[in-house]
Order: sequence, then C-alpha cells, then structure tokens
Amino acid sequence: MEQTINYIYNKIEAINPIHSKKLKKNIAFFDERYDKLADAFFKKYIQILQLQNKTLDYAIDCYLQMIADVNSETIEFLRTGKYTSSTFEEVNQRVYARPETMEYYMHGLIMSQFLWKHHYQMLDYFINTLPGYRNKTKSYLEIGVGHGLYLSKALEILDDKTTLTAVDISRTSIALAKSFINDDRIAYNLENIYDYNNGEKFDFITLGEVLEHVENPLQLLLKIYGLLSDNGVLFFTTPTNAPAIDHIYLFNNVNEIQAIIKAAGFEIESERSFLSEEVSPEKAEKFKIAILYGAFVKKAKITQ
Repeated sequence: MEQTINYIYNKIEAINPIHSKKLKKNIAFFDERYDKLADAFFKKYIQILQLQNKTLDYAIDCYLQMIADVNSETIEFLRTGKYTSSTFEEVNQRVYARPETMEYYMHGLIMSQFLWKHHYQMLDYFINTLPGYRNKTKSYLEIGVGHGLYLSKALEILDDKTTLTAVDISRTSIALAKSFINDDRIAYNLENIYDYNNGEKFDFITLGEVLEHVENPLQLLLKIYGLLSDNGVLFFTTPTNAPAIDHIYLFNNVNEIQAIIKAAGFEIESERSFLSEEVSPEKAEKFKIAILYGAFVKKAKITQ
C-alpha cells in the first residue's frame, strides 16, 4: 500500500505541488488502521479501474480535476459568501445529468476518501460505531450511494440476513457502486428519494453528504423520518462551508446542523466533527473552513 500511496503523492506533486504539500501534512496522522483500510481499498479499486481499461493515473487526473473545481468554487464562495448553485435543477444540469462530469467527480471523491484526513476520519467513525447497531438492524437503506464505500462497509459489518437497499438519482453513481459491491443482497434503485416509497420502514438509514445537495434539508430529513422504523437509527454526514460544483445548501456552522436535526424530530445518540484544516473550530467558522459533521440519531421521544 505504501508504494501505491507514494505513487499517488508523487504524481500529484508533479502536477500540482501546492496541493501535494497540503496532502502530505496528513501522512503523520495516518496509522496502521488507515494502512490496512487503504491497502484493501486501493487493491480493489485498481482492479476495478483495470476492468474498465483505466489506470490509477486516470483516477489521479479525475481527483485533480475535482480539486480544480473546488478551488474555483472556493474563490467564488469567499467572494460572495454563497455557493454558486442554489437549486437542484442547476446542479442537475451542471453535474448529475452530465455523465462525463459525474465520471471524474465520482472517481475524484473516491480518491479523497483516503487522501483527505477528515473524509477518512468520518469513514473510520462509521466503521467503528455501526457494529453496535448490528443486532437491531434487519433492514438497511442508503440514500445517495455515491461511490459505494459506506455501503460496502455496511455489507461487511451487518448480519448476513439484513436486507440492503440503495437509492440514488445518478446512473453513474449506481454503476460505480455496483463495480465495488455487485452483491445480490443489495437492491439498487435509480430514483429520487422524494419519490421513493415501497411501504417499508428501515432499521438503519445512511445519508452520507447529501443534505448540502438539496434545497431544503429539513424536508429531506422529514422524508427520512417517515422511512425510519420507530426504533431505527439514521447516520448522516454533512459539511459546513464546503463549496463544490453540486453543493446547494450552506451550513455556516455545526449549530445550524444540530438545530435542523432537532427540527426534524430527531435526537443525537453520538456525533463527531472533523476539521478539514489544522485549525480550531472557532477559526474554522470565522474563516469559513470546512468542518465535516456526522451523527447517529434516532427519533426523539415524545414528552407530554
């Protein structure tokens, strides 16, 4: 794995030395657990690329294209205090309905999972916490399956008899997820979650970095509330101050995220906040530096 990571870092350094310098700050943080997860991931990912007649260089180029997009979006964000898109229709035309854009964007996000410390930290939080819900989870739903990494970990951790369902509006995302985990236990649905309704209540729902992609996060959380069983658990993540080509809703700080959780009728069982830069939470909010927030929540108890 060290050879693969070094190759990625060296390739990025040759093309974008400034970004490479930023990435290398993460190396001291990564431990043996990271090495094991990253090793298994990149072995499988390289195999998938080869089956598609693609190379690791292709994936690195996708990642750097995503970084160029983020840099451009960040300039506008710092200038205006807003994301460049404000409606789903805008990002649908700009991103989701454009397979060539979704292609490099999804591969870029996959790479970021083990290059960005806060992305890895959130995955590690999910992997470490999910086993505690294993015995109570007979049905699992993932909304916005993206690259499929979280779904693949749920498949590994949950009971063999647990049913797994995935819903995503992007054909590209589902195809990429299937390349990682083409397992008969998973029912894939190419559908808008607002239109999804099979009458089932789920014991566990995962919503990884989706709230920032919708115009009304509260409306989405209320939809999920209706899909969750009475004792079910929702795991979700969303960032503050994170401009991207498909981000619509801006959370300025963690307090705003926590408020919307409560407004949707949920209460927090556990939560984590991971900073994208080595600064204090106060400086992150002041200078609009992204924080990735994640929480395991359940339906709040009704008090009379």
